[in-house]
Amino acid sequence: MAKGKTILIKYFRSSIGRPERQKRILRSLGLKKLNQVIERPDNPATRGVVAKIPHLIQIIEGEEK
Repeated sequence: MAKGKTILIKYFRSSIGRPERQKRILRSLGLKKLNQVIERPDNPATRGVVAKIPHLIQIIEGEEK
């Protein structure tokens, strides 16, 4: 990924029965399967998206690259 700080995001709870908006947020992050872990840049935009659905995803760790 790009240089700088990144965060690891894990999709840990199913989106079945959730509003369509929350499902679109998951897809926009690139999450498709449960227990999938992705790496994204640690910036206010990404943090804002994560804050919209904290009951479905969790931040595992932040690391310097």
